[in-house]
Amino acid sequence: MSDADVREAITRAHHEEWARVVASLTRRFGDLDIAEEAAAEAFATAVERWPADGVPPNPGAWLTTTANRKAIDRIRRENKRDDKHKEAQVLYDDDPPEPVDAIDDDRLRLIFTCCHPALAMETRVALTLRMVGGLTVPEIARAFLVAESAMGQRITRAKAKIKAARIPYRVPSAEDLPARVSGVLAVLFLVFNEGYLATGSDTDPVRRDLTAEAIRLARLIRALMPDDGEVAGLLALMLLIEARRPARVSASGELVALGEQDRGAWDATLVAEGHRLVRERLAAAAAGVAPGRYQILAAINAVHTSARDVRDTDWSQVLALYDQLVRLDPSPIIALNRAIAVAELDGPDVALAAVNRLEDKLAGYHAYHATRADLLRRLGRSQQSRAAYDKAIELAGNTAETAYLTRRRDQLR
Repeated sequence: MSDADVREAITRAHHEEWARVVASLTRRFGDLDIAEEAAAEAFATAVERWPADGVPPNPGAWLTTTANRKAIDRIRRENKRDDKHKEAQVLYDDDPPEPVDAIDDDRLRLIFTCCHPALAMETRVALTLRMVGGLTVPEIARAFLVAESAMGQRITRAKAKIKAARIPYRVPSAEDLPARVSGVLAVLFLVFNEGYLATGSDTDPVRRDLTAEAIRLARLIRALMPDDGEVAGLLALMLLIEARRPARVSASGELVALGEQDRGAWDATLVAEGHRLVRERLAAAAAGVAPGRYQILAAINAVHTSARDVRDTDWSQVLALYDQLVRLDPSPIIALNRAIAVAELDGPDVALAAVNRLEDKLAGYHAYHATRADLLRRLGRSQQSRAAYDKAIELAGNTAETAYLTRRRDQLR
């Protein structure tokens, strides 16, 4: 096996096994710091050993065993166990735990631990992206548009609070689930978004491991809460976006915009499942149950994936849904997306005026500048469009998106 093959195997193992290893160690040792450090050391050991020894037949098992040994070494070094009997249990009891939840899944328990209501919402999201998603601190900082040092401190404080408050490593009881689930859904959506359009310039532009894990966990939560509309809405939203993944990046590694995608390449099974969930929620809305944010976003994506051609898109319906969404979530990003629908109905000049009003809030967000660049291009204002493309390229971290923006800029007269 070549060095390149080994590096690819290590990268794939990190994508596929990080959450599983961290969750396993957290269950065994009850300490997020120990779990994260030992997992990181195990992957560092793989980088050293696998080129010489070869990739093991079961990389996940190798990493988990190595991480367990690293954790035990750390506990011994720090002399944290005065009770030798307890230490012996930690070191030698490899029996699998008895199932303690309706759904016995280590990663689901880990995400509920990271999303405990004792933590601020942004902290829950950041911690889960690190512990469950395996994102680096720089990647998370870019997602939050904050400095790396500030994000590192936020994650460190969160782990310390979980330890000090003795927050349990478990799925909450049925009566506690409704109060806890909103934070979990927010985190899963951000994990999915990082996979759908990765922010790092040194990673794959689309991370299938993250989107698949977010969908898997959403399915588990839906099994726990089958009547929760927002759980169903988020799952539908993820499925309809994931269905488009095969058409989102060209063979040359360039992002393909929605209007230019080969719709025949979309995953018809995922589209059908997403549409079914949306129809269920629309029926509930007709019965007087108001839809939430994820249900409306899923409905918007259902409109897009129902059109056989981009020219068949029902933009008036898309705009009506965004108007409904803005009342629930008046965020600048929602307003930016709404402006794209406005451009299709009322023209790029009307949309540009709406986008320009968002500058103070979105000046550091690449999609704001990319949207302005496209609207200016459509208005024939090439010089201003080029400047906006330049800014979008400067801020974008995703390699496929950068390639797309660069081509669009270079096509300007």
